[in-house]
Amino acid sequence: MTVELNHTIVVAHDKKASARFLADILGLEVGPPYGPFIPVEVPNGVTLDFMDTSGEITPQHYAFLVSEDDFDTIFTRVQDAGLPHWADPHHNRPGEINHNDGGRGTYFDDPNGHNLEIITRPYGSGS
Repeated sequence: MTVELNHTIVVAHDKKASARFLADILGLEVGPPYGPFIPVEVPNGVTLDFMDTSGEITPQHYAFLVSEDDFDTIFTRVQDAGLPHWADPHHNRPGEINHNDGGRGTYFDDPNGHNLEIITRPYGSGS
């Protein structure tokens, strides 16, 4: 059996600005609108489809596995944008990165409060 995540919907108060934020931070492209969605596709083929809502947004967590070099580039963008970042998902270790599983990781929020994470090693892959 083959099962792959193809896409997920990310609710936002401004789907265009939110898609642009993610694409700019991660160095990706914003795709053309598709129905009510603004897509951002990550290199493994999964698409995050941004959709407007006027209601309250329940923050979600989106983690991105990146190379060591890409981590440096993305983390520099996070810092240059003046975004607060944390070493943990509960935001208890501000201004830090973690070294879980022998890699590096950090968390930061998007404009809608979604908790974004970049990691260089999958969870459970370290010694």
